[in-house]
Amino acid sequence: MFKALLLEKDDAGFRAAVTQLDDSRLPDVAEGGVLVRPEYSTLNYKDALALTNRSPVVRLWPMVPGIDGAGTVLESRHPDWQPGDRFVLNGWGVGETHWGCLAERARLKGDWLVKLPAAFTPRQAMAIGTAGYTAMLCVLALERHGVLPGAGDVLVTGATGGVGSVAVALLAKRGHRVVAATGKAGEAAYLSSLGAAAVIDRAELAAPGKPLQKERWAAVVDALGSQTLANALAQTRYGGVVAACGLAQGMDLPSSVAPFILRGVTLAGIDSVMAPRVRREQAWARLAAELDPATLESIVTEIGLEEALPAAARLMEGRVRGRVVVRL
Repeated sequence: MFKALLLEKDDAGFRAAVTQLDDSRLPDVAEGGVLVRPEYSTLNYKDALALTNRSPVVRLWPMVPGIDGAGTVLESRHPDWQPGDRFVLNGWGVGETHWGCLAERARLKGDWLVKLPAAFTPRQAMAIGTAGYTAMLCVLALERHGVLPGAGDVLVTGATGGVGSVAVALLAKRGHRVVAATGKAGEAAYLSSLGAAAVIDRAELAAPGKPLQKERWAAVVDALGSQTLANALAQTRYGGVVAACGLAQGMDLPSSVAPFILRGVTLAGIDSVMAPRVRREQAWARLAAELDPATLESIVTEIGLEEALPAAARLMEGRVRGRVVVRL
């Protein structure tokens, strides 16, 4: 038996509760299956959507959510994994179409797993989670497009969230001058502690604006989408790059082609869910080399599995700062 957060939906409605399940309930993996013991998971925006039933994230019922996990391999039918190996998991539809890691057991495909870097404990890896791994994918995208420290201000939207917090810390450590956008005026000191050189009100970017505006940003990491992304594009300097990785404000993009054809701006889409393994390994290696554990600890709140449901509600209400780690 193992403890898990189980989501159910049927004619009686939606239910979410921590319960005891038999190992036989775990979904089978036909080829390359690995049985693991997640020691820590985390709450991402997608997890919160699933736990609160706010969006059709879950495609298969019942479901154990948790798109992230880190812990130890128990059994393996995959040649790359042996019992006792330490792993980290991000994405691959886990928690959506396949049972996830908000549980004491999970059965996963070995191809989905990445070796846990020696620099991190499972707890630290989940303090990073998909949010921090996505932030590093954004940084790598900016670098591939030639954005170097000293090129100009780099805007990070949704800066007090998981992606934003890690992005601010990573970019600042690389030597960029980071401008953090947030709707939480009281968190300016927190953002400064992560390395933000300036903090602006997200309201400056949230309202409809002109297709081309004053050039402000050498690059942007955007986790919000919608009007904020449109304004960020309109304010990006000639030849700049915008890495788009989220939709907290909305899925729409009320923009025009003007930034692309008149200023040569690049819009780089960032997908963390199905990113190839080589890119995942590159991101985790860079995180291990560049993310200060002390900084990481400053953005973490740790909870138990039973606290995940109220924490998800707080996240959806915008009342969570940084990262939430779930102890299993």
